Amino acid sequence: MFNFPTVKVLGASRPTILVQGGMGVGISLSTLAGAVARRGGVGIVSFVALDLIVGNRVGRELSYFEAAKLEIEEAIRLSNGNGLIGINCMAILHSYEDSIRGAVAGGARATFVGAGLPFSLPELVDRAREEAGITTDVAMVPIVSSVRALDLICRRWKGRLPDAVVVEGPLAGGHLGFKEADITNPAFALEEIFGPIYEFSQRNGNFPIIVAGGIWDRSDICRWIDAGAAGVQMGTRFLATFESGASEDFKKAVVAVESDGIIVAIDPGSPSGMPFRIIANSAGYLEALLRKGSICRWQYMLHNKTCKALESTNAFCICKGLLTAIGIDPDLVDHPIFTVGINAARVKEIKSVDEVIDELTGFSQ
Repeated sequence: MFNFPTVKVLGASRPTILVQGGMGVGISLSTLAGAVARRGGVGIVSFVALDLIVGNRVGRELSYFEAAKLEIEEAIRLSNGNGLIGINCMAILHSYEDSIRGAVAGGARATFVGAGLPFSLPELVDRAREEAGITTDVAMVPIVSSVRALDLICRRWKGRLPDAVVVEGPLAGGHLGFKEADITNPAFALEEIFGPIYEFSQRNGNFPIIVAGGIWDRSDICRWIDAGAAGVQMGTRFLATFESGASEDFKKAVVAVESDGIIVAIDPGSPSGMPFRIIANSAGYLEALLRKGSICRWQYMLHNKTCKALESTNAFCICKGLLTAIGIDPDLVDHPIFTVGINAARVKEIKSVDEVIDELTGFSQ
């Protein structure tokens, strides 16, 4: 079984796998992932648009492979050899395979994959390890929202089991793996979907279950560890940190937002077709409400060579919106889209990663 690093959490019944969420575009980069891993957590780099982001930083064009490799290497350097560095990918996007290969070549020890069922992940990781001459294990961690999805993955993996599974509930930020009607349905709350997935794990090798979506403080962590979870994944708590890749305007918007200012965008929504939790007064979303057309020269959301934002008025251009939200504005127009989890309204100030982890664990450095 893969050996994930753990942190001690005051009041928890056992050590906890603490995973920083893979927030894209450009929120979860090497600076954030390295800082979390330095404190013994699992620091995650988001793969979306790394070619542009890292390419801008180094001053030359990069392939998806090169960008993922460089960003993972930098995150490992910043971790000071502590914790663990992994990559978060969306299985439906065309940059998925090259990004996994680059991350493994750069030394990533874990692959977290959602937004689609990662049926080919074992073969992809095996090939990436062989290409790079990597002999250490690389954890394969699918992100699911139902036991049915997990069962399908395990069947397709033909006897290979996940090294861990992230169970993501409907209170998470960004893309949500639920139908619109299910997001507010109590039957699909994290507390309800966790049980069947945990039981599936118990029957199939007892791999770790990591819960995500609405986890906020130490009491939440202790509650889930006592319920049988091996760890938690948290995005919003790390979104408004100094080390986050979010722009200053994004961080200030998170500090200022109230609960009624957080919505799930559907129509218009993400070109992926998945529900998408955001701050409602994001300029990019307000622009989309006016049904303004969009020409996207980045096209990171291509799926089967198409993007709904280029074909339909019920999808906004997520590339422009999310790139602006990290201070990269390809069209020199202010139209950010700010993605958040349900607990963003509880963020009252910008803090360092160290301060956040001190609060979450009950221990200071």
